[in-house]
Formats: sequence, structure tokens, C-alpha cells
Amino acid sequence: MRFLLGICCVLTSLLLVDCQQSGSITGVRDSVDYNLHIRPILSDRCFKCHGPDANQRKANLRLDTPEGALAALKDNPAAHAITPGEPDQSEVFLRISTSDTSVLMPPPNSNLSLNAAEIVLIKKWIEQGAKYKPHWAFIPPKKHPLPEVDESWPKNEIDYFILEKMEAAGLQPNAEADKARLLKRVSLDLTGLPPSPELQARFLADNSEDAYEKMVDELLAQPQYGEKMAVHWMDVARYADSHGYQDDGLRTMWPWRDWVIHAFNQNYAYDKFVTWQLAGDLLPDPTKEQLLATGFNRNHKITQEGGVIDEEYRIEYVTDRTNTFAKAFLALTFECAHCHDHKYDPISQKDYYRTFAFFNRVPEKGLLGDIQLASLADPPKIKITSQEVANILTFINKKDTTPVEVMVMKDSTWKRPTHILVRGVYDAPGEVVDIGVPDAILPFDSSRFGNNRLALAKWLLHEKNPLTARVFINRMWQELFGRGLVKTSGDFGMQGELPSHPELLDWLAVDFRENGWNIKRLMKQLVMSATYQQSSAVSKKQLEKDPDNILLSHAPRIRLTAESMRDLALASSGLLVKEIGGPSMKVYQPKGIWESSTSGRGVLARYVQDHGDKLYRRGLYSFIKRTVPPPGMLIMDGSNRDQCEVKRGVTNTPLQALLLLNEPLMLEASRVLAERLMLEKSSEEEKIKKAFLLIVCRGSKNEELSLLTAYYKSEKEKFQQSPEKAKKFIEAGEYPHQEIKDTVSLAALMQVIQTIYNMDEAITKT
Repeated sequence: MRFLLGICCVLTSLLLVDCQQSGSITGVRDSVDYNLHIRPILSDRCFKCHGPDANQRKANLRLDTPEGALAALKDNPAAHAITPGEPDQSEVFLRISTSDTSVLMPPPNSNLSLNAAEIVLIKKWIEQGAKYKPHWAFIPPKKHPLPEVDESWPKNEIDYFILEKMEAAGLQPNAEADKARLLKRVSLDLTGLPPSPELQARFLADNSEDAYEKMVDELLAQPQYGEKMAVHWMDVARYADSHGYQDDGLRTMWPWRDWVIHAFNQNYAYDKFVTWQLAGDLLPDPTKEQLLATGFNRNHKITQEGGVIDEEYRIEYVTDRTNTFAKAFLALTFECAHCHDHKYDPISQKDYYRTFAFFNRVPEKGLLGDIQLASLADPPKIKITSQEVANILTFINKKDTTPVEVMVMKDSTWKRPTHILVRGVYDAPGEVVDIGVPDAILPFDSSRFGNNRLALAKWLLHEKNPLTARVFINRMWQELFGRGLVKTSGDFGMQGELPSHPELLDWLAVDFRENGWNIKRLMKQLVMSATYQQSSAVSKKQLEKDPDNILLSHAPRIRLTAESMRDLALASSGLLVKEIGGPSMKVYQPKGIWESSTSGRGVLARYVQDHGDKLYRRGLYSFIKRTVPPPGMLIMDGSNRDQCEVKRGVTNTPLQALLLLNEPLMLEASRVLAERLMLEKSSEEEKIKKAFLLIVCRGSKNEELSLLTAYYKSEKEKFQQSPEKAKKFIEAGEYPHQEIKDTVSLAALMQVIQTIYNMDEAITKT
């Protein structure tokens, strides 16, 4: 009796959790849903041996399709893996519930098992008819009606879906954030920069009902918006300033980065943004700008080392483009089907190489460039002249008179045959395949779409493609809230997590497409929601019921990215050079790092730091050498750009605290801001108040000001006892010094400012 009661309790709990995650508010459900309850169990425990991968399939049994699960067993035609309505006649249930370890599934040596609640779920599902459904991500989204909730809180449609789940869990949304914190949040999210004191004062003084909306519109119109949006896209596109591999020579892809910034600022529709990058060269009479956009597909690593096998590396390049396409636009792990059928998702190895065929027509070689000749761009490529920049490509920040070469896409007139590579090995060609994609997503009709990359773009952006809009919406949500509606933003497949708010994700996806794929409209829609504008205060009840804030009953607290931390220091200190675009700059970094990781050949064999204004540009423009990325950015979880990345990991290490305390730029920003404040005719307390406002973006509380003022006085006393130490402390950085005789007070103020930069709130989007 106790055992049965325990199973019922576990089952009730499991159903409650699953219903929360699926968007249901009905509590314990009488019906068991395949996508919600059963498929996650089968995918995790069964599909490796009884899933899509025919080569790894055991006992000729396939459980990921109803045809396979309901068919008679090969070794016992009288038996079936699943007999709908009759669990006791279903071998699956009998095997997972037996106490006989010789027939138990999963087998004990697999180190996998099902708990009592999961066994009961599967039994109940079979009793209810064992109904299969397509994977949720492969069902085209539809616009669900808005839930019926208390309408006093929602500001737009997003909030109806969010509030529904909150209320079902017994939670209530937070009050709106105070204006200062809200302005900091939205400014960082839309421009990547903290709001200036002037902007803060103007917003705080504006008591009109549409004050916030006017501020959002103003931020979206700033050119810094394009820079902020481009940071994420650089990770997706695996942008870098070097070719990669051991020699890791210089490349000049930065004009493509300038185009991305321009595209976001001009609010190119997402379908246009994607089409130009995938197939701008295949459009009718393509412009130079459309050709430049295709640099997206040439951002992969390229070798310049002698002795490599040409075809092996050419295959690597096409593989990279295929994997990037799938992850960037479909959020699927195509790379798992490079060597064999996907073990969990309906992507066969043949599907992989059919997609591969779209990118296999580029007239390129695995080895062409020579590190000794400083090849900056391997063919196919374009040259951009100063005249073109002046007349056509005006968004490119090119100052050198020499034409700049940029790698782009181009299909050869000769159609290279694409083979399935046996076990993914470049020199083991198998069956020849034509272009195509996995039918489970959306069947590809070449008579309708065409037979090249432009056709692939049309397929991708077709209204019945279930993934494209969802994937982009999810990543923009992730940019603002720190976590996507689908947590696994790079995997919408069967091993990925279920959406926390599936109806909201679908509603936004359809709305995005119906409104012309308008990215700025989407960003405004998200930040104008009451969900976004909530306070980040967390109550004990919220922590107990929703510790990961999946239900969004409060605004998340998110640490700034590596680029944003740099930008915060530059902007608040007055060091920031707001020049848009252009070549990357080499920032402060420890000596010898490049030299210890190089072959000793090429222009990037030694690190030559930049000086002057170049040192004070935004983090987006930091020079990325793939084999040795900027160490400060890596410590703060930046990307090394080896491959497509749609979500950065977030760590919390002592190195990060040490970096903020000792990094040359942070010290320099503290010194420069201290010097500028010292030149103002104000009291010590007023200087500290202004520094706090510039960095934390709100007025300081009396307790905070008292603590910082007391710290200033104690540091001043220490420096008075050691004036030489004060002089040495204020030497930080290359920026020209102001003539300030009171070096002791300057050093003490610099110490206080550095402390403010190291406050958790300073580097957190609250």
C-alpha cells in the first residue's frame, strides 16, 4: 500500500512539473501527452539503441516512430513492442517493469534506468492508446488565443502568457523596476552602453505616460544599437580576425562585420538579413553589398600550412558551413549525422550530405593561401576600393587607400558531385546524393524552391518552416532574459529541453513573420512588456517555488558580457571612442601569449598592441586571433570563435574578480575618471556621488555614500604616508594625464572608483 501511495505521489509531482513546463495550468492531467511526458523519457533512455540511427539499432526495434513501435517484433511475430490499450501485452512495458535483470530494459550495464513514476507514466500512456505526435519543434507554430488573466498587469500580449503560468504556480509578478534601474537595463540591452547622466536626468524628469516608450525609440535609433546586436551575431557567424589552425594568419573580414552593424541599424528584415548572408551572390544581378553579406559563410577556419591534404581541408570547410547553417538557423545538431544517422533526431546521414551539397559548389581549395605571402583572403573573394566606399558601401569604415579583400561565396559553373562520406571520412566517398534537407522539418521541393543556396534560403523562410522564426525569437529572448523560452537555444531537437512557454513562443514566432520579420519591432515588443519591466527583487516565495525564475515573476539578474564590461568602463570614464566599424584593435594583454602559441611565421607571429584612440573602442572590435583570443575576454566567458556559438557559458571564478581588480583598462578607466572629477569644482562627496551615478547608473543611498566616503578618507591617509605609492598607482594606462598636483587625493579617489567598478551591481544588468 505504501509503495502504491509513493508511486502516486511521485507521479503527481512529475505531472505538475511537466504541466508547468509545457504551459498547462490545469494541474495533474488525466491524459498523458507523448511530446510532454513520454518522448523525453524514450529519448533519454531508449533512442540510442532503438531510435533513428539504423547502424546502432538493436533487435531491429525502432521506438521513435509509431510504425516501428506498433509493428510485430522480428524475432516473435506474435508480440509487439507496444499494443495500444494493453500494457500487459506490450513488450516495452513488460521489459521496463520486470524484476528479471536478464530481460530488463534498459539493460543494467547501460547505467540507465526508469524510476517508478516513469514506468507508471508509460503504462498509462499505453492504456490511453499510445498516441504518437511529431516532435513539438517540427509542428508549424500557430497563434494561440491570449489566455484569460487579470488584465490590470499586462502591457502587451507577451504578459498574458507569462501571467497565466505565474498564477498557476501561485506567484504574482513583481512591481515595475524603479526608473533608474529600468533605464540602465534597457540601455544596456539595446545599445550595450550605460545611460549618460544627462539621459538619466531627462528620463527621471519625464513623468509622461509614454516616457519609457519614447526612451526605447530613442535607444533603438542610436547607431550603437547595431553594434550591440552585432556582438551576438559575431558568435553565431564565428567571426574572427585570423584564419585559425596553427599558423593562424591574418584575414580581413571586418568589412563584413561593418555590414552586419549597418544591417541591424537599417533594420533589414530578418528574411532579407538571412537571405543575403546565405545566398546574396545568387540573387538576380547581385550588388556589391549583397556579395559582401555572403561573407557569413566564409568566416570558418582556413589552413595556410604546407603539407596538409587539400581535399581533407576543403571537406572541413564545407562541413563547417553545413553545421553552422543548422545551428544558426534551425537550432539542430546536424553535426551528429556527419558520420552516421542521428541517434535521436530524424536526421539521417543522407540528409546531412544532401544539406552539405548546397555548400559544396564553392570553387575553393583546402590549401591555397600561404602564410609567408600574408594571404588575407582566399578565393572566391571581392576587392573593396575607396571609391566604392565613398559612393556605394558608405557604411564601411575604410581609411586605408589600399583595396581591402573580403572572402565571399560563389558557386562554380561545374556541379561538384556530393558523396555520403563513409563514417565521415573525406577519402571514403559513398553514394552520390543531390541537394535536400530532412523531410521531418519541411520537405524540400526543388521544382518550387530551386536547386541552390537561394532555394535553401527560400525553404528556410517558408511560412510552413516550423523552426526559423522560433529559433530567432528564442535567441532574442535569451539576449534580454538570460535564458531562452527553450533553454537549449542551440538544440531544438529531441535531446533539447521543452519550451517553458510554448504558446508564447509560437505566438511570437507567427507574429514576427506576419509583421515582415521586423527585428526592431520585435526588440521593442519585448522590452515594452510588463514582464521585462519588472523589478529584479526576489522574495523567499519566488525562490522556493521557482528558483531558476523560469516563470519570470521577477526580472533576472544577469552579469554583463565580456564586451559590455569593457564598454561600461570606457563609457563611464569618458574614454570611449564611438567610431563605428573598421578594422579590429589590439588591446592591452600580457606579453608573450601570442609568441608562445605560434609557428613563428606570418604577421601575427608577435603581438603588437595598438595605441591612441584604437585602444578605447568598443569590445566588439577587439582583435580575435583564434588560437590566442584576448585572455580578458575568455576569463569573462567570451567566445574564441572556433565554431558557431548561440549561447555563451556563464562561469563564476576568482580569476574574474582578479581581472576586474587588476586589468589595465579597468585601472586606466578609474584613473581617467578620477582625474576628470578632480578638475571639477566640487566636494569629495559630490565627486564620489557622480562616479557612482556614472558607473552604477543610479543615485547612491546615504549608507553607500557614507561607506565610500569613509573608504576614500582611509585610502587618502594611507597614500599620505606613502606618496610614492600614490604616484605609482596613478600611472595606469596610456591615456594622457591631466596636470593634478594633489596626487594623494587623486589616488584615493581612483581607488574608490575602482571599488565601484568591482561592485556586483555595477557589472550586473538588474
